[in-house]
Amino acid sequence: MSNDPWTAPLGRRHWLRTAGCGFGVTALAALEAEAVGDPLAARIPHHPPRARSVIFLFMEGGPSHLDLFDPKPLLRKLAGERIPASFKPPITAMGETTSPLLADKRVWRRHGRSGAWVSDWMPHVAEHVDELAIIRSCVADGINHSGGVCQMNTGAVLGGRPSLGAWSVYGLGTENADLPAFVVMQDTDGQVVNGPRNWGTGFMPAVYQGTRVGGAPPIPNLVPPRGLFAARQEAKLELLARANARTAAALPDQTDLEARIRNYELAHRMQAAAPEAVDLATESAATLRLYGLDDDVTAPFGRTCLLARRLVERGVRFVQLYHGAGSKWDAHANIEKNHGELCRKVDRPIAGLLTDLRQRGLLDSTLVIWGGEFGRTPMSEKGNGRDHNPSGFTMWMAGGGVPGGITIGATDELGLHAVDDRMHVHDLHATILRILGLDHRRLVWMAQGRPERPTLNEGVPHPRLAG
Repeated sequence: MSNDPWTAPLGRRHWLRTAGCGFGVTALAALEAEAVGDPLAARIPHHPPRARSVIFLFMEGGPSHLDLFDPKPLLRKLAGERIPASFKPPITAMGETTSPLLADKRVWRRHGRSGAWVSDWMPHVAEHVDELAIIRSCVADGINHSGGVCQMNTGAVLGGRPSLGAWSVYGLGTENADLPAFVVMQDTDGQVVNGPRNWGTGFMPAVYQGTRVGGAPPIPNLVPPRGLFAARQEAKLELLARANARTAAALPDQTDLEARIRNYELAHRMQAAAPEAVDLATESAATLRLYGLDDDVTAPFGRTCLLARRLVERGVRFVQLYHGAGSKWDAHANIEKNHGELCRKVDRPIAGLLTDLRQRGLLDSTLVIWGGEFGRTPMSEKGNGRDHNPSGFTMWMAGGGVPGGITIGATDELGLHAVDDRMHVHDLHATILRILGLDHRRLVWMAQGRPERPTLNEGVPHPRLAG
């Protein structure tokens, strides 16, 4: 990822076509001018965007690429043996570097016109391979869950930096002032590793942080208590606003306070807009079945996927869905049971999301990303599981102008290390931002006099995905 495709010379027709694409966003300049001082005002992107929204399907714990999207015949041939000396030595979380190789037990088939390989654990997603760009050469630095999840969300293995969703909102603002610009959901009551730090803002103002949505109801406290009439609520809010304003004036550097003030204001507006946005009762029976809401196994994640579609449909910029909160994809033992059950929970809802976005004309404007913080090793752990593997794993993208039916990069013959067209997390983030119309090099926040960028001054957008 060392070549920069954006510095290549343009032909006359390419220049005219690219310049023409930018006319549609010039109207945003007026919006931005009218909202001076509003940190969430809509902003003009650096480049003509391919997508306006992101849905990130985060499988927490590290799904196994070797059992889902990256078949390795040699792994079956050498099962039970140690890694040959010709392979680069692995670095693992549990130190299982000399354990025997573990063959997968999947049935693999080629699918679609592209002929992409997908295992029998993802039969519904397999029907969409011609819409997917499968990236088999992802690389990360976090060897454990805390560092891996942190880096996949913020670009760094240590906490304290803004999340990718926060950078996106900072760079582009929001398209719906009555809903949060950045929403986080999970399908279970478990705690995501690192918690709110994954959708926080680090050194940037807290106003850009993600808003946690979920549960029953998805957004609590939207309905005022019985007996609280509009006039009385308005009076309470005015009093609160004056008190907050006095405190904010005395403590101008307290961005948490500023964010709290804006959150109160947003919460008031959400009382009108949010109930409709999260009301699944308005969806048809066919749509509910599409997402798997007719099955107790698929319903939890299906519900969050359907909510994600409804949110991006209403202008929410960045939606992150966590599945398996508490590192449930972390199959150190009994990967057959672990992954088998988890795949059944997400396969149909993910396929339903892709189908629904396409049918509603939203797939071209919505970038869908699937993956976890790392993959799994080809060596066994505890006889029937796999250890963490950040050296080579698979993620995929769909929609957002990304070409479908392609496979990018490769791991070695055992799936241990990325060896072709490696995509580090920084390259991945640079690519996502580029698809949204943002140049990761020009997206800067001055933190204590130091220019900070979302990819730590590294990373290059992949030309096949963002070009």
